[in-house]
Amino acid sequence: MIHHGTKSPVMIKEVKKLQKRNSSSKSRSRERDRRRRSRTRSRSRSPRDRRSWGGSGGRDRPSSSRNSRGQPGANLRKPRWDLNRLEPFKKDFYVPHNAVQNRDPRIVEQYRAEKEITLRGKNIPNPVFDFDEAGFPDYVLREIKRQGFSEPTSIQAQGWPIALSGRDMVGIASTGSGKTLSYILPAIVHINSQPKLSRKDGPIALVLAPTRELAQQIQQVADDFGHSSGIRNTCLYGGAPKGAQARDLDGGVEIVIATPGRLLDFLESGKTNLKRCTYLVLDEADRMLDMGFEPQIRKIIEQIRPDRQTLMWSATWPKEVKNLAEDFLKDYAQINVGSLQLSANHNILQIIDVCQDYEKENKLSTLLKEIMAESENKTIVFIETKRRVDEITRKMKRDGWPAVCIHGDKTQQERDWVLQDFRSGKAPILVATDVAARGLDVEDVKFVINFDYPSCSEDYVHRIGRTGRRQKTGTAYTFFTPNNANKANDLIQVLKEANQVINPKLLELADSKAGGYGRNRGGRNRWRSRGGGGGCGSGRNGKERSYSRSRSRSYSRERNGRSSRRSYSRSYSRSRSPISNRNEVIGKSYWSSER
Repeated sequence: MIHHGTKSPVMIKEVKKLQKRNSSSKSRSRERDRRRRSRTRSRSRSPRDRRSWGGSGGRDRPSSSRNSRGQPGANLRKPRWDLNRLEPFKKDFYVPHNAVQNRDPRIVEQYRAEKEITLRGKNIPNPVFDFDEAGFPDYVLREIKRQGFSEPTSIQAQGWPIALSGRDMVGIASTGSGKTLSYILPAIVHINSQPKLSRKDGPIALVLAPTRELAQQIQQVADDFGHSSGIRNTCLYGGAPKGAQARDLDGGVEIVIATPGRLLDFLESGKTNLKRCTYLVLDEADRMLDMGFEPQIRKIIEQIRPDRQTLMWSATWPKEVKNLAEDFLKDYAQINVGSLQLSANHNILQIIDVCQDYEKENKLSTLLKEIMAESENKTIVFIETKRRVDEITRKMKRDGWPAVCIHGDKTQQERDWVLQDFRSGKAPILVATDVAARGLDVEDVKFVINFDYPSCSEDYVHRIGRTGRRQKTGTAYTFFTPNNANKANDLIQVLKEANQVINPKLLELADSKAGGYGRNRGGRNRWRSRGGGGGCGSGRNGKERSYSRSRSRSYSRERNGRSSRRSYSRSYSRSRSPISNRNEVIGKSYWSSER
């Protein structure tokens, strides 16, 4: 007889079998999980994961976190160039026009002084005063006239004779000064004088640029002036499918315009080579070095024959750019248009508003009301972070403003769509990170707003350089907070060089360089510089408040002091502002609500 609570030998045997089976099943499950985790880790560590440079999601950018094996171009070997075995090529095409050669040296020096052209180097030819004197072939001159250009810009007038002579050169000039044509037209002459490309040959001319936006704009200029002589080109940049770019390279192109990361990708894969390249351009060299592209640039230049012609173009002349020029340019001529110190376009009215972080959104809204009332109102708003760009754009759209945004996380299709709407005027407000600070060439941008001051004053110069292009005028507003105090001195130097009136509160901030500036909240001691540039009330050492709180607080202050400040602002702008009626209108009510 079996009592309850006891188990028969048969039952005990069955229980042990079940326990063994469950234990075996758990063991197999743990092993599967371990193998799955191992595969995931190995995939994530694969050197083929190139998302951190030239992949989807943004600018073509380097990565500092990868080891040397994963760096772009790590598998490229430096060729052993033997100049005795290299096929010679022609690069000196310049035949001086009689008028240029026989021009009175005093007239030449007067022209250079008027255009603020300074030179460094030996045997630099005289500048040309018009397009006919440059010595371009008829097919180039016809395209110049078709585009409606009246006379060369300063950098073109002095740069073309040097570039056509086959000399290495450095050109330093402000944004919007015509640097792209300064190297594209000589490139076309250079290419047409070389033997035709054979199958599997790489490009004859290579243009390196820091961002895809700039690369695409260079391609547009190459299309406009190269099509008449059958010069083909392609544009290589990250964030776009490689298929179409690879097909262009397979078909053969005389000009390649590229960002460094994507070009190295194609060089490593053998889709192209630089054995035929004899004309190299580094555009926005200072920006490429700022973005950390120097190792990639050096790796690319290693692949090009050493007797090439090299042209380097930059808006500033820091020591990093100078070192790069000394390493790769031989007996080069240097042209500088304007001051060698950091300088902004003198056609731009610069208005600096010293304020607190929590005030900026309300100030931006007030300013946009003024700008959008103008007939010419195309505006770029620069913001430091991608998240903040999206946030401010959403708020603008909720308020009814026709705004679009661009930053590094946008796909290429989205970026093209945004820029098309902005250029056409369908969306006259573009909110952007510094991805658009250089190379974005939209002629009719009238206003730039620096919602956030950039990380360095060089970027400030390039941001505001999106307006005032091609000898036109523009206005740049900048919100400058106590958190930016360490950059105040650099900004003051830029303003002085451009003959702008400087806000005393900016001078005070530069002197203090401390977060304790502006603790008095009175805000009644208003000041305007050339139609703007005024003071602020301060919060608790500039700590950012919530949007709703800052709106209500700014609104109540505006209502309390509206009448007296508005009348003062209007009378001040009429008596003091030297700017034309266009700029006098902008800022009346904006600066009347300024704290």
